Amino acid sequence: MSALTGWWDDFFWGSVVVGQVFFVSLILMVVFGLIGAAAKLSKSRVAQRIADAYTVVFRGTPELLVLLLIYFGSAVTLTAIAQLFDPSVKFVDIPPFWAGSFSIALIVGSYATETFRGAFMGVNPGHIEAARALGLSSVQTFFYVRIPEMWRLALPPFGNHMLSLIKDTALISIIGLNETLFAAEQAIGATGKPFTMYIVVGCIYLGFSTIITLTVMALEKYANRHLERAR
Repeated sequence: MSALTGWWDDFFWGSVVVGQVFFVSLILMVVFGLIGAAAKLSKSRVAQRIADAYTVVFRGTPELLVLLLIYFGSAVTLTAIAQLFDPSVKFVDIPPFWAGSFSIALIVGSYATETFRGAFMGVNPGHIEAARALGLSSVQTFFYVRIPEMWRLALPPFGNHMLSLIKDTALISIIGLNETLFAAEQAIGATGKPFTMYIVVGCIYLGFSTIITLTVMALEKYANRHLERAR
């Protein structure tokens, strides 16, 4: 434990960054997943093809490669655009935090797309017909009937997506984000204790994963409370 002296603050603030990346990516992942699912369930062939291409590309490409392509690709694109207005500009990029958050949200969002699509298809048609018979509009039916029932069906696999999301945050250290794995690499260079530092990182991620697992279990219990009462 003496090897960790002076590094606790780095691991703590690295964990804070991991949490921030997770929450930003989670919001974006839900957005990408819902848009992708809506496109796949739409009557537009163009929207369906775009959604199909999205899921095929991002589920079939290595996650690290997607991260690097988006980070460096965005830098090349932004630099080219900036030079059109000011030729003296040498280099423009986006912060690793946002590049990383956007990348892993796109990746996990491609899996969430299929989860949400299946959950929407699993909504009982009779409930939708009952809502319409009661005079609810399409928007009211969507928010009061489709979304609540869809989330109940989607929660188990969605919990797995959240776990994938938190573990994928470790990839962002490769583009220079100062999170836990990046802090561990710095500590290893100073102390020469790789096993100790990686164990600490593993414990941190295990802690995050445990919190997510317990949260999803509580949400599942709450979502299925009416089924338990009916028994």
